[in-house]
Amino acid sequence: MLLSAKREEEEGGSPVGSLQARPAPSLSFGREEPPSRAAGDRAGGEVHREPETAPLCPAHRRPLPPQHLHRLLRRSPAGDGASLPRAPAAVSAPLAQAWPSRRCSRRSSRAQAGIFLTGLHKRMGCQGLLNFGKNLLRRKVVDWTTEQSKLSRCLNTFDLVALGVGSTLGAGVYILAGAVARENSGPAIVISFLIAALASVLAGLCYGEFGARVPKTGSAYLYSYVTVGELWAFITGWNLILSYVIGTSSVARAWSATFDELTGKHIERFCQEHMTMNAPGVLANYPDIFAVLIIFILTGLLTCGVKESAMVNKIFTCINVLVLCFVMVSGFVKGSVKNWHLTIDDIYNTTNDSHRGNQTQIKLEHGVGGFMPFGFSGVLSGAATCFYAFVGFDCIATTGEEVKNPQKAIPIGIVASLLICFVAYFGVSAALTLMMPYYLLDPNSPLPNAFQYVGWEGANYAVAVGSLCALSTSLLGSMFPMPRVIYAMAEDGLLFKCLATVSKRTKTPAIATVTSGAVAAAMAFLFDLKDLVDLMSIGTLLAYSLVAACVLILRYQPEQPNLAYQMASTTEDPDTNESVSTSESQAGFLPEEEENCSIEGILFPQNSDPSRLSGLVVNISSGIIGLLIVSCCSFTVLGKDLLINGTAWAIVMIAVLVLLCLVVGLIIWRQPESKTKLSFKVPLLPLLPILSIFVNVYLMMQLGKGTWIRFAVWMFLGFIIYFAYGMGHSVEATDSAPPDPEINMDINSDSCK
Repeated sequence: MLLSAKREEEEGGSPVGSLQARPAPSLSFGREEPPSRAAGDRAGGEVHREPETAPLCPAHRRPLPPQHLHRLLRRSPAGDGASLPRAPAAVSAPLAQAWPSRRCSRRSSRAQAGIFLTGLHKRMGCQGLLNFGKNLLRRKVVDWTTEQSKLSRCLNTFDLVALGVGSTLGAGVYILAGAVARENSGPAIVISFLIAALASVLAGLCYGEFGARVPKTGSAYLYSYVTVGELWAFITGWNLILSYVIGTSSVARAWSATFDELTGKHIERFCQEHMTMNAPGVLANYPDIFAVLIIFILTGLLTCGVKESAMVNKIFTCINVLVLCFVMVSGFVKGSVKNWHLTIDDIYNTTNDSHRGNQTQIKLEHGVGGFMPFGFSGVLSGAATCFYAFVGFDCIATTGEEVKNPQKAIPIGIVASLLICFVAYFGVSAALTLMMPYYLLDPNSPLPNAFQYVGWEGANYAVAVGSLCALSTSLLGSMFPMPRVIYAMAEDGLLFKCLATVSKRTKTPAIATVTSGAVAAAMAFLFDLKDLVDLMSIGTLLAYSLVAACVLILRYQPEQPNLAYQMASTTEDPDTNESVSTSESQAGFLPEEEENCSIEGILFPQNSDPSRLSGLVVNISSGIIGLLIVSCCSFTVLGKDLLINGTAWAIVMIAVLVLLCLVVGLIIWRQPESKTKLSFKVPLLPLLPILSIFVNVYLMMQLGKGTWIRFAVWMFLGFIIYFAYGMGHSVEATDSAPPDPEINMDINSDSCK
């Protein structure tokens, strides 16, 4: 570097033009003393310093911090920073003052250099840690008004309703109703389904609002990304992928087993005879080739185009709904209300002879008769099981870029599909318990058993066809959203970029579809998956909880990250009144007077529009109420025996936690809401999102220890991918420092915010 300066001086140039005030680069490269600006400085005496300049960050046109200067120097063409833009002398004065103005001896120069480097390393360590934390919580900026979708917009509202019904109303309607009625609720299973439907609607409403706010592909992953940050978004998306993969594999094996049952179990006998796998506890008894074939067929269908997939789904869903209507009508025709008013004597007289004379055993197994034979606790226990029957509607939220009018179609599709599913579950469970006594139902095949009880054995063929159609739509509903979540994560750089490839002909995420189908087929081929099914619940419930929290946070924020959050009208029906309201809501974004952070200011805010203080209060309160809900649910599940026995301190602790939740919820309720109009909004804030979080967390806490260990292993693998690849390749990491178009430099700029 000094030789270069000499050549420039000999040629009549000045080394100052190459780089002025370069003490920090010198030390970074191990120089013994700070380079002076002229040959006279090396001869001794006082140094005459002209106004000095510091390099500018190419991305932000700001003076470059010391921790980034050495990195840019190494990447500059000449290695000396000659091509870097310069900052004014007044701005770079602090950098020049970091060095002594007189020539120092070699020893003092080294000492001061060591002091400077020590302070520099400390600043770099703190700044690096701060930047690392910011990167974990950086949020995605989406502007749907200017971004063209790569996918094909060809779905309508009816397609979304059929997709939601087909995905939610799976084979569980043919099995779950009988099992819950016999073991948990009895005829009161209709109330269990009602409670479960209400709990599911809480999550569905939150999904509906975000579908109106951010009509993009990604579902809960995207909603978390734009609200709570990148790390939470990756956790959500990673668990959704696991849920969809396990769901696809398990439903494919169920489809294969059902078909094999109808044909006389020829496939199972052949596979066990010729392809047995001797690895109990690790692999399945035999590889399920038929399940693999089904997955490959549906993978090919999904790659052909979303319109073709939607058409096949509508056909199977309509057949399934017709079969369920036949079941409901048959139950109301052949059923009797007496089966809802059975007495303990009726149960005693009609049960197996092995239980005769032991009424205590009969009460434990079959209840006491009546409409609620197991009491209200049995109804709640049945509702917790029935809640999972409504899982699947969230696949509608992944179609944001493939729907013609997403801001209206997505909320309508979610709410309508949940309503149809509730009517179907309610009707089938009522028909079953009317046709025969609840304690005589077969938990494995309740509908064929019920039709045989009333003398309609021929109806079993219709039930078989309906169950296969239900399994087909459920399988398609699991496979449809999986590649779209993978595509969204790859498009954002959190997964490998090749997974974001979109077919030019079909406009579907082809690579993500084929990859996800291959992984699901491999799991269905080798594993039984019974022990992994509970992992589906963690991913789904975590997604529900985060979406509810995001709605709670976003509705009280003063600033919306982009125009997509403020869109009040749809693409088809613009409304001038809503646009005016949007402009009014942006009035709160203007500079405002500083608010005093006091108890009175928090409980009685003066502004009618959200402010930075009110938004901060809601953010902190949401975090606190999340911790309180987790604590309350954990103690309720782990200390269940203490609460049942009436232990005083346990009851007091639960009461204190509930009271604190109410207080924090009241603080959130007192804050002003955003007045931005949307095509759909969650009502009764903050009550409904908080209730949704509570229900989801409570169900998560009821999962077993083995499920949480498997969840930790899966998350460990995900964090390896995120920190090794996703964090550095994130699109938001690149877009957070957009290069200045006037600067044409071959340098990778670092953020200097």
